Amino acid sequence: MKHLFLLFTLLSFNLYALTLDEIIHTALAQHPTLESIRHKIDASQSNINASNQFSNPTLTYSQNTIDANEPMSQKSIAFRQTLPYFGKRDSTKSIATANKDILNENLLEMKTELVFSIKKQAYIIWELENIYKSITEYETLTKQNIKLSESYTSTSDNQHMGIMSAELTLSELRIQLSSLQANIISAYAQLSYLTSFEISTLDIQLSISDMKSIEYLRNNLSNNHRITLKQKEIKKSQALIKNIGLSNYPDINLQAAYSYRENFEDYLSFGISMRLPIYKTENEKEAEMQNLALSSHAQSTDVKLLINSEFKTAYAQMKSASEIYHIINDSALPQLEHMFELSSSSISTGGDLFKYIDILIKKLKLEQKSIRAVSNFNTQRAKISALNGELK
Repeated sequence: MKHLFLLFTLLSFNLYALTLDEIIHTALAQHPTLESIRHKIDASQSNINASNQFSNPTLTYSQNTIDANEPMSQKSIAFRQTLPYFGKRDSTKSIATANKDILNENLLEMKTELVFSIKKQAYIIWELENIYKSITEYETLTKQNIKLSESYTSTSDNQHMGIMSAELTLSELRIQLSSLQANIISAYAQLSYLTSFEISTLDIQLSISDMKSIEYLRNNLSNNHRITLKQKEIKKSQALIKNIGLSNYPDINLQAAYSYRENFEDYLSFGISMRLPIYKTENEKEAEMQNLALSSHAQSTDVKLLINSEFKTAYAQMKSASEIYHIINDSALPQLEHMFELSSSSISTGGDLFKYIDILIKKLKLEQKSIRAVSNFNTQRAKISALNGELK
């Protein structure tokens, strides 16, 4: 049923543009890397179930070649079972459980990173497509004004120069469009790779939202899966230390055998054995694990510092993107828009095309910076969400 639902979903994707939420939901459900970890988690549960069991007993058959009339002639069946020292099975189970916890945390971390990578790539596509749309609009305007200016070329050499300059600008715009088209195709190919299914259209709208305080956004950093993963690894190290400590206490081996003698009375024999930890190998292994545990603690501290650094960087870039956007849209573009309207109106009466093209290029560059600011703002916000361990 699950596979039929996914097949239906993928087929329906070809009929309309996908939203970012739809892409993320489907990628999390079917991505092969995530599916691989899920199978490992299932396998780890089997390991947990097996870890608390006794080891398999040993059954041995033996016979000798001594004449049947001799008392030493016999055929024997022996049974041997190891009984682990108290607490060893629970300790082994704790290690297996810790391994599963690490795999679960790895899965969550990979999901978080996948969601961020998909968002980042989707925002790149939004940026490229909006810049492409903006350039296309200015290409159309430039063509219209070239035709309009050509009606004034009969008496003015200056108009000839203006038209030539506009033609060069038009060529530059076309070059940008060609490059953008290739980049858009490449961006969709990368997004398809990240999601593990083909995507050719995307329904996404981005904007600049109000900036939340750094304290508010920092509160959830403790939910970061990299930090939690290190804590799980420390817990496993502690379980390993306890397990090695228990290895100093020997296991008991119980033995029982039945011996058949053809011309003499059969008999039973019993025995007990144990391994003697007299060479201090376990002590050395325990010291090794304690040092590895200290290493995990140090790595955990380093990860916390790294996460905090990444958070500060993302917040600073997010704040900068917001400021750039508002400078452009609240101040620069309104002024330039007025200049652009005046210059555009003058073209219809034989005005200077040089000035028009100059203002057009400035306006186009500002709009592109505004688009990039919106994309960067949302990318950094997605980065902070990932650092907070969010999957949306």
